[in-house]
Amino acid sequence: MSEKMYPIPFKSLMNWVVTEYANSGEIFGVRKAYHATGKSLPIFGERIETPFGPAAGPNSQLAQNIIAAYMAGARFFEVKTVQKMDGEELAACVPRPCILANDEGYNQEWSTELTVPQAMDEYIKAWCALKVLSKVYGFGDPNGFVFNMSVGYDLEGIKGDKVNTYIEGMKDATKTAIFGECKAVLKELFPEERDYIDAIDPRVSRSVTVSTLHGCPPDEIERIASYLITEKHLHTFVKCNPTILGYETARRILDGMGYDYIVFDDHHFREDLQWADAVPMFERLQALADSKGLEFGLKLSNTFPVDTTRGELPNNEMYMSGRSLFPLTIEMCHRISRQFKGKMRISFAGGAEYFNCDKLFAAGIWPITVATTILKPGGYNRLLQMVEKVEPMPYKPFDGTDTQAICDMSTASHTDVHHVKPIKPLPSRKSEKNVPWIDCFTAPCKGGCPIAQDIPEYMELCNKGLYGPALKLITEKNPLPFLTGTICAHRCQTKCSRNFYDESVRIRDTKLLAAQKGYNALMASIKLPERVAGKKVAIIGGGPTGIAAAYFCGRAWGKHKLCPAISPKKTWEGVIGAYVIVIVFFLLCYWFCDQKVVFTNFIFERAGFGWGVVILAILIALSIAGDLFESMLKRLAGIKDSSNLLPGHGGFFDRMDSSMPVIPAATWMMLAVLLF
Repeated sequence: MSEKMYPIPFKSLMNWVVTEYANSGEIFGVRKAYHATGKSLPIFGERIETPFGPAAGPNSQLAQNIIAAYMAGARFFEVKTVQKMDGEELAACVPRPCILANDEGYNQEWSTELTVPQAMDEYIKAWCALKVLSKVYGFGDPNGFVFNMSVGYDLEGIKGDKVNTYIEGMKDATKTAIFGECKAVLKELFPEERDYIDAIDPRVSRSVTVSTLHGCPPDEIERIASYLITEKHLHTFVKCNPTILGYETARRILDGMGYDYIVFDDHHFREDLQWADAVPMFERLQALADSKGLEFGLKLSNTFPVDTTRGELPNNEMYMSGRSLFPLTIEMCHRISRQFKGKMRISFAGGAEYFNCDKLFAAGIWPITVATTILKPGGYNRLLQMVEKVEPMPYKPFDGTDTQAICDMSTASHTDVHHVKPIKPLPSRKSEKNVPWIDCFTAPCKGGCPIAQDIPEYMELCNKGLYGPALKLITEKNPLPFLTGTICAHRCQTKCSRNFYDESVRIRDTKLLAAQKGYNALMASIKLPERVAGKKVAIIGGGPTGIAAAYFCGRAWGKHKLCPAISPKKTWEGVIGAYVIVIVFFLLCYWFCDQKVVFTNFIFERAGFGWGVVILAILIALSIAGDLFESMLKRLAGIKDSSNLLPGHGGFFDRMDSSMPVIPAATWMMLAVLLF
């Protein structure tokens, strides 16, 4: 695999899409296609069926990126930023790797790695593809999505031939070679849609977001935005950097949330756009856009520069993103909403994800674009989760932002577990066992399970609704799915890689779900052996019987402590209950079962009924003494569990403490009865 971006010819791309969808119902790994419900939101004189999409980053660079995002429910596409510097010239300035998204995210360059003409071709290819795929496959309204350009970083470069040709081509693709090529390929693939394909709207984008470089003077930002509004007649958003908050505020927020290791000084805060300059400039730009009948807004946020101190990436400086950026961005959002009394339109990106997207939308903040979150495991499928969460909420045209709700979000973010850096280090994802020679991959969750349960396999089956096969797979190694699906210590979940960016997959709960929904199907598939007439069998477990009896009798009637200094929860009532129920249990088995437990049969028939009862009573007493002795040792050592050998059970000695004195005593008693 190469680190370079290689555009796929449009014909090859569409053949790939059509073939994959026909064979598997997937497109580029997106398994569940989003189908719009008919709802929409107005923006830029157009409509979007969902308020979500990819931000101007690596995930909106190639046509296949955009198609995959659309499949997952994206309807607002902020395509990757273009600037005067591009292609090999840009690549020479940005060492690789340039993106890191293990936890909070870091990057060194969000501009397109393609040349500007290549970038335009990719966006036009994606535009044409989505116009046809949406109609042919019924994903949504062919006019239900929007492409938003992103340009930077100086007016001279934007006016230059390279970027100007790009802007004009995106505004009207009619005269571009790629637009004609796309229509010809589509008519070949979908001949029944020839008339519709001929009528595809060539206006790929009617809006732009100004990507402001750090250190860009306020007057330069205003000149760029004014030019795009007045000369290019584009709906315009301007990106804002969190540096507008001031060094002290940013440092205080991040330090208080466990990000004190992130290093930055105050020079960007001094050199970037200042609040005192920003407010009147945004007011002027808003008035200018209003006079032209265009929409104006702010995109939050742009990059936040930090120092590379631990070798995260090759450069000395990098841009922070993801969950650590959210508290800065939402605080900036709160200040802007308050300053403009909720009238300023805000597009949001910095740290938007599943756990906050509904609150952002409810507060009037949209469109919502994401980058870091879909660079993590799950990819574009994580976008679908956000869409499905917000879709049931009411849709309404933008009528202002809810300043108080934004304030509440800002305050809550400082203690939100999804944004605070854990003080306790997260457990290692590394396998504790050697990977087999013939298997170069082992799921961390499977390695964390003491019985090596086939977790990814049964989770996949459950995801497809195949609960019967899932339960069958589980029971090949685990005969107690109901029990372990309820009280298992689930060490597997501590190994789940999702812990590093939100929370683990609910493996234990899924096992219980498989047991509940797959039980009937599994039992129906089991063929019972032929019944043997005239025989009775008893399967006896004295240990569980005694433990259960002591537990429930103690809970029901326990008032008098047995030995509070050693084991404060054990009671005399529990002991008596265990004695009575265990002895009665053994006697019933002896009297009514043809196949008797060896020890019970031996004792009662060789020693006689009376001595048999006495021997059982002595053994029960020894089991209680063994339990108390092991508890005493743990109290003396100051520990709760004897070891971690049996996860969820307190260790080996916690399971065997009652049996250890009973087994040798029972052996000696059997010998004594036999010999005497």
